[in-house]
Parts: sequence; structure tokens; C-alpha cells
Amino acid sequence: MAAGRDTYNRLSLGPSLNANVKEFCLRLAFTCSYAHTADLFAILPLRPQHIARQSPRSYFQPKLSTRNLAHSSHSRMDYKMESYSSFEIEFALTQVPQARVLMVGAGGIGCELLKNLALSGFGEIHIVDLDTIDLSNLNRQFLFRHEHIKKSKALVAKEAAEKFNPNVKIVAHHANIKDAQFHVGWFQSFKLVFNALDNLEARRHVNRMCLAGDVPLIESGTTGFNGQVQVIKRGVTACYDCTAKETPKSFPVCTIRSTPSQPIHCIVWGKSYLLNEIFGTSEDQASLDATEDQENASEIAELKREAEALRKIRESVGTEQFPQMLFDKVFNTDITRLRSMKDMWKSREPPNPLEYKSLVAQASQQFASKDEILKDGQRIWTLEENLVVFTDSLDRLSKRMLKLIAARSEGMPEPTISFDKDDDDTLDFVAASANLRSHIFGIEAKSRFDIKQMAGNIIPAIATTNAIVAGLSVLESFKVLRGDYEKAKEVFLTPFAPQRLLGTDRSRPPNPDCPVCSVYYTSLEVDPSRAKLDDLVEDFVKLQLGYGEKEFAISSDAGLVYDPDLTDNLDKNLNDLGIKQNSFVTIVDEDDDDTFVNVVVNIQEAYVAARSSPYQLLTYVYISKLPDKPIKGLEDGQTPDIPRKPKKTLPILSNGVSPPNGKIAMRSREVDGDGEVPHNDKKRSRPDDAGPPPFKKMKPAERPGEDDIVIIDDDAGTGAIEILD
Repeated sequence: MAAGRDTYNRLSLGPSLNANVKEFCLRLAFTCSYAHTADLFAILPLRPQHIARQSPRSYFQPKLSTRNLAHSSHSRMDYKMESYSSFEIEFALTQVPQARVLMVGAGGIGCELLKNLALSGFGEIHIVDLDTIDLSNLNRQFLFRHEHIKKSKALVAKEAAEKFNPNVKIVAHHANIKDAQFHVGWFQSFKLVFNALDNLEARRHVNRMCLAGDVPLIESGTTGFNGQVQVIKRGVTACYDCTAKETPKSFPVCTIRSTPSQPIHCIVWGKSYLLNEIFGTSEDQASLDATEDQENASEIAELKREAEALRKIRESVGTEQFPQMLFDKVFNTDITRLRSMKDMWKSREPPNPLEYKSLVAQASQQFASKDEILKDGQRIWTLEENLVVFTDSLDRLSKRMLKLIAARSEGMPEPTISFDKDDDDTLDFVAASANLRSHIFGIEAKSRFDIKQMAGNIIPAIATTNAIVAGLSVLESFKVLRGDYEKAKEVFLTPFAPQRLLGTDRSRPPNPDCPVCSVYYTSLEVDPSRAKLDDLVEDFVKLQLGYGEKEFAISSDAGLVYDPDLTDNLDKNLNDLGIKQNSFVTIVDEDDDDTFVNVVVNIQEAYVAARSSPYQLLTYVYISKLPDKPIKGLEDGQTPDIPRKPKKTLPILSNGVSPPNGKIAMRSREVDGDGEVPHNDKKRSRPDDAGPPPFKKMKPAERPGEDDIVIIDDDAGTGAIEILD
């Protein structure tokens, strides 16, 4: 089936691309590049005999029937569509070819989307993707072939898409979208951004960058047969984080570290514990529930001692003894300790420790065929093969770590290596470690391909779903380029819904409580060699932003760095606090009156590159653009217009009493010293009462001799309680 689809895509626009996009691409190609019709017909399923013999301009005459375009043997476009209006023709000839757009991700959706953008005639398309092509990609990412395996997705996609439309400029970036080179100013150079990503963290980053730069974003995604397209515009529509996303599943720390029973337990152990303890930091504990109680307190204490022992082994990275030291610690010593706890294994099989030297002797043949083992990630490796991959990946990671340590400058934090599903070194280490641990506990082993999906939280993609979502993204992009945000829709692809395949809804307004888009965005240039937190607090926040004597807190991606009770960091350099190029800091107003919304500040380094000598063309030095002060925020005379948080009024609830004559006397209750209201056992409405009780109006009674008496009066018929002075 994959081979048939691959052949089909050489001739067509895709199996499920929206018919309107096909028609639009065809008309645009005839108008803008009539000389390339032969190349166009080599791609499209339509043949010249299906198209009336007319000039390019006359092809756009009103009321021209397109019925004859629906009889291609390669495409079942059984539809009839009215011709485009003159406004739409002008839009196609001017705005689309002049648009400079960014596409993040060149995978399943990205391949389909890039093809659509090129055929639609977008003038300049930039692609950013760090991933390389894997064998498993070829069944749905049709721009790639077998000879492209291990090559950059972005670069290969560029070469393939240029054949669709040579008139489109395509620029590929084989890089991480989080790199410092992709700063807010770079995002602002695009008219529109398309997200074609497969992970939550990267989606949130692009969403935040587009909001900071006020650049429209079209977010798309698929989950199996389901798909969604969403238009995001700051202040106009809801952003990606306006609705809560499902949090990753967590596992009890004792299950992961002591009593695993499923393959995912061993994978999380290798990814979130072992890799971090040796090459990263112990910060990735979100997937480990370390709550202590009386039952597991002693076990957690022992696990902490194990972690301390691993940190000592970490100091021997790069030595000849390092692989055996680590293997003996986690696959022998720790397992022997667990096996000695007899009560733990009364109802399950105890683990069996591994001996490093004996296993190495058994794997002599496998060590000789190491390269073949590493290439075969679809097959489940044997115990000996897992040892080979474990030692080899450990060697690669050790060399990387030593290079990072050697390149670290004084005062910089210790370098780390974190897990990335597209990083072969970390993936091989996690896969081999998880399988070795699975063997010890009698758990089913998994292939590297399966472990990549489980460790990266990957849901298998469907080619047809990707094609439909990509087509819908382009259709929504036309509305964005015209500024028709009122017509923009959120589109949901739900093939198993009882009513219809595609469901549309109006774009939701921004969530006023969203921590990402309900904030005030601004930027700040800093000289990282001189700027301190005190400069940020005094010169920028208090003076330029107008916080003055307000109480506020400042946090970065690493956590809280300043509040009225935390002033120890004021003399520290911003770099030492993890506030670097392209990072964000959030300012939270803690005053109760006239409260500012949260302010998010994008940090940019104020450096310019200059040649150190006119005779040394390739040698550059970086000169600060801020000779006077280490920070530069707003321009002189510019005043920020920071919105205020709306005051939330608490609803006043009735006690549910509905007296016959509409009036009842009720003594007011005094609040005691602890702020508690004394109990008042009034009669409450019964469940079988007919209809909701009417709301009442409250006003003080003018009756002498009684203290603080309030009369409930519903004569006004306002439908709510009102207390009158």
C-alpha cells in the first residue's frame, strides 16, 4: 500500500487534498507561470485535454464551468465550483506570491503542507526541522525516498518541493527551532507561521514566539485518524495554551526504581533517571512521583543514596573503567540489594542481576557486528546486542560530554545532555538500558523503534489525515493573509463522528486567564557581560514599565529569581541566573489594587559582529550596542500601555428561602476573630421544590430597637440580591 501511494504521489497533489486547493493551485499556475504548464502536468493528475484551449487570463473569466476538470483517471474530484471573483484573483496574483512564510516541522504534515504552499505560489518559504529521515517515515512522508535515510528532513524536503514550483524560493534550516538564532525579531520577518510539529514542548515554544512577535500562527496536528487546524492571532483568537493540555502520565518512583512490571517503567527509568544522573541533571522528575509516606520512606531514602553513588561514578566519564563501573552499579549491585528484600518478592519473581565480564565474553561475536546491529532498529535486540549498544552509546555520549566540558567558559553552568527522540546517542542509550533492565525483571523487551515512540510520546500518524489537515491549513492561511479573522475557523477532522467528517467552529476568543496570551509582551536588549538582575528590576521594571513602589515577582524559565522576600540575586549577572539570549522572564504584579496583567519580557543580547582587523576577513569580535547602560528597553518618550487585571466580583447567593408574603426578617451575622462566620441553620430548599427559588433584594429595615436587621424584599423583581445602604 505504501509503495502504491508513493507512486501515486509522483503524479498527484495527494490522496486527500481538498479539491478547492487543487483548483486554486491549477488556476494560479496557469496565470503566474504559463510557460511551465508542461512541468505542472507532470505533477498534477489533470491532463491538457481536460482544459479548455484558452489564454491564461481568459481562464479566469466569470462563470467558467470547471466540470470538465473532474474526470481525471487519477483523481476523483467530483465537484462543481464557481469561478473566483476578481478580488480573489488579485489576491492570488499579489499577496500570495509576496508572502514570506515559515513552516516549522518537515514530517508527516510538513511534507504535505510544503507541497501545498509551493503549488499555491507562496513567494518565500522557510523550513525548520532538526530531525533526520528514518525508514519508518517513508510510508507517509512522500517527499522522502530510501536513499534519503539519515539525511536532513528540511534539506531533502526543500530539494523535492522545488521541483513542484521552481519559481518559489525555499530556504531550509537543519536546526532546532529553540536555537538562539530563531529569535523574536526573526519570527517577525514572516507574514505567517505554520506549525507542523509532533511534540507539545516545541508547539508551546512557537506559540509563545508568535505571540511575542505578534505574528499569525496556524497550528495543526493529528492523532491517528483525528486532526485539527487552529488560527492563532494575538488579541483576536485563543492561543495554543488557552486550553489545558493533557499532562504526561506520572509513575510512582518506587515502581520505576524498584518494582517495574511493564516496558514503559523501564523506559522511563532509562530516560528520566539513568540518563539524567550520568549526563544531565536530576530535574526531569515530572514523570516520577516521589511522594513520601510511611510505606515507602525508607525505600526512597535508599534510592537517594543510590543517586549519590551514581554522581560519584559520573566523575569517571571518559575513562576505560567507566562502562563497567556504571553497568555493575545499576545492573548488578542495585539489583542484588533489591533481591535481598524478601518481602518485596513474595508475590512476584525476583530480579536476576547481570555480570558484566561474563556477558562481555558471551557478546564477542556481537561486538564484531556492531554497525549492523545499530542499523537495525526495527528488530528486538538480544541480551548480548543490547550490551553492545549500551557500551557503544555510552562511549559516544562520554566523548560528547568531554567536548562540552572542554568548551565551557568560566562561570558558565555545567554542561548537560538531555534526551531527544531524534538524538541517536541518547535514544540508543535509553533503548539498551531499558532492555537490559527489562531482562533483569523478566519484562518483554522492545525494539528501538517502539522505544522511540514510547519515550517520545509519539502517536502513529495516518497519511490521509496529514494530507487533509495540510490542505485545510492552506485554506485558512488565505483568510489570514486577507485579514479575515472573523471568517477563520477551527476545523476538526473526526472520521468516526456520527454526523460528518469535518466539523467547524468559530475561532474562540482569547482566554482572559491564559498565562501565555493574556499578558503584555515587550522586549529588552541586554549586554550579557554587564547586565545584572538589579538593572532589570530598578531601571526597567520600576522605572520604564512604571511599577514604581509596587510589589512584584520576576521568574524565568528556571524558576523564581526575584520577589520582595528574595533579593539575594540582585547582584548576580543575568547569565548566571539562566537569563540568556531569546529567553523570557515574567513579571507578576502582586498588588491587590490597580493590578497589572503579567508582563512577559523577551531578552535579546545587544551585540553586533565586527571584524577584528580589516585584514582578517573571517575573524569577528562582538561589540556591545549599549555603551552607556547594560540594558535598553523602551525608547525615550515611549510609555507602556499595560492592561489591568479585571476585578472579579464574587457572586452573592441566596439562601433558597421563598417566604409566602415575600418578606422575612433576618439578623445579620457577625464575623468572629478568625474570619469565620458562625453557623446559621436556616431552612434550605428541598430537592422536590418546583422551579428555582426567586432571588431577593436586600435592604436595611428602618425599625428602632433592633440591631442590624436586614429585610429581604423581592418586590423589585430584579432577579438578584442587592444590599442597599
